[in-house]
Amino acid sequence: MKNKFYITTPIYYANAKPHIGHAYTSVAADILARWNNQQGKKTFLLMGTDEHGMKIQKKAEEKKKDPQQFVNEISEEFKGLCEKININYNGFIRTTDKKHEETVQKVLQLLYDRGFIYKGTYEGLYCVGCEQFKNESDLVDGKCPEHGIKPEKIKEESYLLKMKEVKSQILEKIKKQELEISPEKRRNEIISFLEKNELKDVSISRKNVSWGVPLPFDKKYTAYVWIDAFLNYLTGIGWNGSIEQFAFSELSEMKWWPPDIQLMGKDILRVHASIWLAILIYLDIELPKRIFAHGHILSNGKKMSKTLGNIIGVDEMIRRFGVDGTRYLLISAGTFGEDIDITMERMVEKYNSDLANGLGNLVSRTIKLASVSDFQFLISNKLPISDEKFSEKIENLRLSEALEYIWKVIREDNKYIEDNKPWELVKSDRKNFEKIMEKLAFDLFVISELLVPFMPETSKRIKKALENNESVILFKKAE
Repeated sequence: MKNKFYITTPIYYANAKPHIGHAYTSVAADILARWNNQQGKKTFLLMGTDEHGMKIQKKAEEKKKDPQQFVNEISEEFKGLCEKININYNGFIRTTDKKHEETVQKVLQLLYDRGFIYKGTYEGLYCVGCEQFKNESDLVDGKCPEHGIKPEKIKEESYLLKMKEVKSQILEKIKKQELEISPEKRRNEIISFLEKNELKDVSISRKNVSWGVPLPFDKKYTAYVWIDAFLNYLTGIGWNGSIEQFAFSELSEMKWWPPDIQLMGKDILRVHASIWLAILIYLDIELPKRIFAHGHILSNGKKMSKTLGNIIGVDEMIRRFGVDGTRYLLISAGTFGEDIDITMERMVEKYNSDLANGLGNLVSRTIKLASVSDFQFLISNKLPISDEKFSEKIENLRLSEALEYIWKVIREDNKYIEDNKPWELVKSDRKNFEKIMEKLAFDLFVISELLVPFMPETSKRIKKALENNESVILFKKAE
């Protein structure tokens, strides 16, 4: 399908309620989907929940709940998060969906029949928190750097996916940019990892985990949670495991494939750039066009934790700053792709500076000046907005820079009002007053168009104020 845009987030692990990190990824993906839709593309944003595995099995046992009941509740929490922060997804996949599980089994059988999966013995360091095997070089003081726990040494009979023989293909495709990995530093990290390390054949089965998809060729085992999860990017757009379906992509749901962007946190980039790519290569399915790995959210330079008391909740942000304010503060907090550092104090300051005193003040003053002077805005809602510099920033996922580009106009217009004092000109120099108002009105319309992906409700309110020439308070000062 021409002129399409397919974007995925990682499916969120359903072992606990959603947190601010999930909101950050979701808002970024929603912005990219909305912007591409604004450019006239047919867009598909896929999200979902990853609902199998040892960690969920243990968590359900702790809560004295059936695993299915447990993941049903958590999945609804994630859908609720999307609703709270105005995420306009097109598909929400759950790995406990029957059709997904059936497709996972088809794929496993196909890989087994083709000789890419074999039975052997696997030994390694396994982090339950990550649901991943770790190399010694990944550990810090013998512990997983993400979860601060010592991985378990596991040796068991297992079914393995061949990785050694596909490593050179993966490396070549990344180097030749057949698959773009960005930011550049992440691409370099993956290339360095693949060049310096042997890709061990990876276990794709678990014998002691009942909460999972049974292997079709050996029901004593369930599928390793990552193998199950990766396939959501295909099942979420309707793939049923038929390789032939790709040959008729214009006539099937596979018209969306391949993903234009797969968005994820940097901590899961390596498994995507190895196991996920290996599966696609073995299935003869085209690779994603681009994988983008963003950083983590820190608070005062430290990871958020209950122990440190530095957790910032999405609900609290929405209560204090509203939905669009929350979206703005998350994306403007730093370079997308790097770690960002937020505190409630800094967010209050930025909200008041950029939104209440910045954008809100500009809209309020412009509309008020127009309403007291009977000035008519001569702007069509069908006016095409084309800004190459802004577009280039969005296309390269420099999202905070795109916002800064908008706010530069806002600051300049607020200064323009102060310098030209239109409230005085309306009485003494009507011609210059109208010239100033035309510029302000036009700039506000452009600002409202550029804000559509980032702050959709704010954009609508600005346009409504322009159309009706009615005063509006966009943002109240936060304490």
